[in-house]
Amino acid sequence: MRILVAGGGTAGHINPALAIAGKIKEKDKSAEILFVGRPEGMESILVPKAGYNYATMEVAGFQRKLSAENLKRNLQAVGYLISSGSKAEKIINEFKPDIGIGTGGYVSGPILRKAAQKGIPIIIHEQNAFPGVTTKMLSRYAECVMLAVEDAKKHLGSEVKWEVTGNPLRADVLTYSRVAARKELELDERPLVLSFGGSLGARAINEALIPFLAKSGKEGKYNHIHAYGQYGRWLPEKVEELGVKIKQCSNLDIREYIEDMPRVLAAADLVICRAGAITLSELQAQGKASVLIPSPNVAENHQFHNAMALVKRHAASIIEENELNGEKLIETAEGLLNSPEELRQMGVNAQKMAIVDSSDRIYSIIQKIASKI
Repeated sequence: MRILVAGGGTAGHINPALAIAGKIKEKDKSAEILFVGRPEGMESILVPKAGYNYATMEVAGFQRKLSAENLKRNLQAVGYLISSGSKAEKIINEFKPDIGIGTGGYVSGPILRKAAQKGIPIIIHEQNAFPGVTTKMLSRYAECVMLAVEDAKKHLGSEVKWEVTGNPLRADVLTYSRVAARKELELDERPLVLSFGGSLGARAINEALIPFLAKSGKEGKYNHIHAYGQYGRWLPEKVEELGVKIKQCSNLDIREYIEDMPRVLAAADLVICRAGAITLSELQAQGKASVLIPSPNVAENHQFHNAMALVKRHAASIIEENELNGEKLIETAEGLLNSPEELRQMGVNAQKMAIVDSSDRIYSIIQKIASKI
């Protein structure tokens, strides 16, 4: 079986693509897989590193805000769009795929649309509760749109064929135990708060956490691991300005990046974070209570919709960024930490939403479609 996989731009599109490819190779070692992504995208590093063949297409999204710089970007995007058809056809003619799979991002649009036009069956995986523009555009051609959460179906046309598969996750996220994780981290019986805003760092989250971290350091009621990200290196100094010597606080672990996320997530009692699709699927898999702060700077405000899928099932609390400050964050987080039964039930509700066999569900759909070829 020859499979073309397209997706990129962010880790939220790339990691599911790699997980799907990994499951295909596990089940069918003879399968040939070609990834298509942008030449300068994150996928151009991650995909070849994972050992897959990689073809490139220049694609860019259109900027909605009016400015001279955005006008220039939009003209460039038009140029890429005009040339994308012939580039897509060349890739498809050379690779001759049996199936095309898309996981989102601008690059998956032209290549999968061209595949569908040439009679090649395509499958789409949508990670978010609010489908992106590319998913909506391709859904009419797809044999199946695979949804992370059922809430997304209401945003698709009634004619679209869909199945709920969840988001494919790393095996260690699914299997790490709380007991083992806490032992390895040498944690005591105090609750562990885990907070982060992504690898780059979210300024609004970092700013709101400064008083919380200082309070935790002074009172010692909780263990707290916080990752401030690449652009948040100023945070430790700001915490110390509030009278806390971080190195003298054994309950504070403040670092730039969390390299052992499966472990610290398994150990956590409460997680404070953004509402990216994969992050939420990991919270559900581990059954973790959370305070979600959706990024307002994403397409179609999809993180808000992701968060609300949990909030309406009492599996998370939400603070929108325009309401976020230190006082609000402390009030919300400590309200949960001081109510162990509510915290526990929130985690139980999150785990009820988890789909832990996502990769198997996705592979089953691929097999079903391949059998018709």
